[in-house]
Amino acid sequence: MMATPASALPVGEDWSYEVKWDGYRTLALKDGPRVRLFSRNLKDVTGAYPSVTRTLGELKAAAALVDGELVAIDEQGRPSFQALHHQAAHVVVYYAFDLLLLGGRDLTREPLDSRRKQLAAAVRGTSILLSEPLPGTPAQIERAVRELGLEGVVAKRRSSRYEAGRRSGKWLKVKFSRRQEFVVGGYKPANNGFDSVLVGYYEGRRLYYAGKVRAGFTAHSRRELMEGLTPLGRRSCPFVNLPSMKSSHWGEGVRPEDMAALAWVTPSLVVEIAFTEWTRDNNLRHAAYVGLREDKPARDVRRET
Repeated sequence: MMATPASALPVGEDWSYEVKWDGYRTLALKDGPRVRLFSRNLKDVTGAYPSVTRTLGELKAAAALVDGELVAIDEQGRPSFQALHHQAAHVVVYYAFDLLLLGGRDLTREPLDSRRKQLAAAVRGTSILLSEPLPGTPAQIERAVRELGLEGVVAKRRSSRYEAGRRSGKWLKVKFSRRQEFVVGGYKPANNGFDSVLVGYYEGRRLYYAGKVRAGFTAHSRRELMEGLTPLGRRSCPFVNLPSMKSSHWGEGVRPEDMAALAWVTPSLVVEIAFTEWTRDNNLRHAAYVGLREDKPARDVRRET
């Protein structure tokens, strides 16, 4: 079950609020002594996180399916998506926030409050971290989360059932920094691999150009991304709205005369990008690379509003 982007936290007695953790959404399946971890697109990632797998083995249930987030904690004790992706984390932890199956019982049709209560009992006395509802009013919660520099808040209706595979309006996510996933459709070659990458988002089956990304790369992340792009080369531009007829004052557009200098790739790599705002021409302003999102399918990437 996925949350729908929103611009403000909803208010009402049926709403509860959790930290939006800056990590990888992960399902944990326990079957007897065996535990397996699955990414959002159901890729088995168990082998990549042995310490988390061992911790989840402490669950007080013979069989269970838990929903949660893999989060990297840096040396300052703060969640860090970059540390998780580059495996430079001081420690990787798992925040559990939902329980879908317990001992052979399907809990997805039970209200969230009931699932949370059973999850709390299943992790009590273990090393598993619980992503608990935050106390206070929405305004107080937003102020505190902003002050801590965390990514945002997820608001959930306490009565909500678990709608697997859906982006439901019963769960809303509010980001306090402007970041979202985009698909890479091309790049401008340079001696070190690329000068910038061109990113976009899907509307239906059509890929729309959103902007160039030049900032935010380290030598490691540049090399890593280039290794992923190289085998995806193609001759034609995958963006339906390029070339654009003009380049703005900020240089976000791609004019017809720019096209020959660009290399195109099959749009399958998903990256997370930070930016300051959308321009009037629907391009990203001051975009910076954050990291690869191997847990999200390219076709699921939409413009968040």
